Amino acid sequence: MPGVHSNLKELMREKDPTLSIRQLAKEIDYHFDSVRKMYKDEMVQYPRDLIWRLCKYFDVSPGQFIVVKFEEETDK
Repeated sequence: MPGVHSNLKELMREKDPTLSIRQLAKEIDYHFDSVRKMYKDEMVQYPRDLIWRLCKYFDVSPGQFIVVKFEEETDK
């Protein structure tokens, strides 16, 4: 679906396939439910402090875990 989407699930898998949402929330000292919503791409608004903590934890820029999809992606 076109729009702004979270790529957090993929970043977590790349860093450590065993990293859980709860463990990540604890390590960045942030609310579990907010991290879970971002992981499941259910977040409507992205809190700046959460983005900052994730950037610091993964050593990435926001554009690496928040992506924009302009069109439906189809299998070819």
